[in-house]
Amino acid sequence: MTLINRVSSRLLSTMYKNSGTNLASLSPAEIKDWVGSFDTVLTDCDGVIWVDNNTLPQATDVINKFIENGKQLFFVTNNSTKTRPEFVTKAVKLGFNVGVDNIISTAWLAARYLKAKNFTKKVYVVGSTGITRELDAVGIRHIGIGPDVLQGTLAEAVHAFTPDPEVGAVIVGFDEHFSFVKMMKAASYLNNQEVIFIGTNTDERFPMPDCVIPGTGSIVNAVTTCAERPPTVMGKPNKHICDILQQEYKVDPERTLMIGDRCNTDILLGKNCGFKTLLVETGIHKAEDIEKWAQSEDEETRRLVPDVYAGKLGDLLPYL
Repeated sequence: MTLINRVSSRLLSTMYKNSGTNLASLSPAEIKDWVGSFDTVLTDCDGVIWVDNNTLPQATDVINKFIENGKQLFFVTNNSTKTRPEFVTKAVKLGFNVGVDNIISTAWLAARYLKAKNFTKKVYVVGSTGITRELDAVGIRHIGIGPDVLQGTLAEAVHAFTPDPEVGAVIVGFDEHFSFVKMMKAASYLNNQEVIFIGTNTDERFPMPDCVIPGTGSIVNAVTTCAERPPTVMGKPNKHICDILQQEYKVDPERTLMIGDRCNTDILLGKNCGFKTLLVETGIHKAEDIEKWAQSEDEETRRLVPDVYAGKLGDLLPYL
């Protein structure tokens, strides 16, 4: 990249940084300059490019155009229930031209984290097969997956529990079978300070029209409270993701864009890593949230304000 391009990129970063600028308020030339100021694109999945098994309008075209134009692209998801190959299968079926190297998932990050530590013991998993299959892929043994409910009295459950002396780590992710017994076992292993404690992410909940589904953060926080010690969190907004991207993919934070629909995970990750940030209003947070946070006197709250926001990812298509 030339010196002129570097200066231009820094000016664009300063111009929009934390400003909550509406993409629709910019001229076509300004949008094209802004698009040219990043080489790497990180994007959340659900609420940005798809909802469940349906793509959002023109999101597939935008992602494929980014790749066609030579931008390095990653799907960055806090979802720990799928492996990277499983994410690729879904993405390809929906028309995205991506492969395994385009996926950064919390289950993969957790397995990679332990592998990098030359971990040779077992992992007690509060989570799903997304985590255990990623552990299998790097040769790490595990226990704990599946239903584990209280049988009989609490005293009987305590008496029946014999800790596995080979457990050297606890991973907590999304677990639809989470129970009192699982929390007891996880916290019991974590009572040994030598046991590594990993949380995949801290998303609080998934609001539905008539129901609130507890998110992974609710489970992680329950174990954290009982264990009386904090986990190392793999997912957004933890800076651990940025470290991996810089080490393995040589990503330049100043030339990287983070796209998301949730400001306290996606946009905050961008802020923590020094990325540019774009919020799309097809998921959790909206323009009215940005306006409220921008007026806050609390510095941490103001950090939730993205650089730029748009109604949907597809709004970028004419400028690519």
